[in-house]
Order: sequence, then structure tokens, then C-alpha cells
Amino acid sequence: MTSIRQIQVTFDCAEPERVAEFWSAVLGYEHRGRSCADPAGVGPRLYFQAVPEGKIVKNRVHIDVRVGTGLVGQERVDVLEAECARLVALGATRLHLLRADGVNESCLVMQDIEGNEFCLD
Repeated sequence: MTSIRQIQVTFDCAEPERVAEFWSAVLGYEHRGRSCADPAGVGPRLYFQAVPEGKIVKNRVHIDVRVGTGLVGQERVDVLEAECARLVALGATRLHLLRADGVNESCLVMQDIEGNEFCLD
């Protein structure tokens, strides 16, 4: 049986080039028209395809941008908030902070430039 080693995550959107440019800036990926790719070749390629319908409900799958790995408490929240400010300047929207609950550490829920939810984790 063959083992799959690479994946591509495809997003439906209204403006593929604009959304690809946003995510390239968020992740430090190379912007390639309607896609963006990890310059190290490790992370998945993201592809953005135009669809006629708009987003109506919450995503069933979302991206976690892992900026607070290994951090806890206020130190983690400070790192999440700093990254949030950078992403808001790129066009993202801050939704709300989910505080640590004894099981999960704090994360920050956001939306990209077309309203797709993602988390700063």
C-alpha cells in the first residue's frame, strides 16, 4: 500500500488571488497566484478556487496557526494577541479569545479576509 506524503488544502472563495496572498503573508509561504506553498516544502500547499456562492455557515474544517506552542497562561495570551494584531493589519478579523479551561490552553478565534474562521493556537 502506498503512503501519502503530501496534501493540498483547497478553499472555496470569491477572490482566490487575494485570499492566497493573505494566507501567504500569514504563514510565511510563497504566493503563487491562486495558491501558496511552504518554501521549505514541509507544510501543505494551500489552493484557493473561485466559486459563485458566498460563505453561509461556520467552516467544518479550519486552520490552527500555532504561534503559542509550549506557552501557558498570560505569556501565551500575550503571544496570541501580538500575532492577532499583525494579522488584523493584513485584513483578518478578531472574533474572541477562548481562555484556558483546564483541558485546553487559550486560543484566539479569528476570520480571514473572506470570513473563514481560523484559530491562533
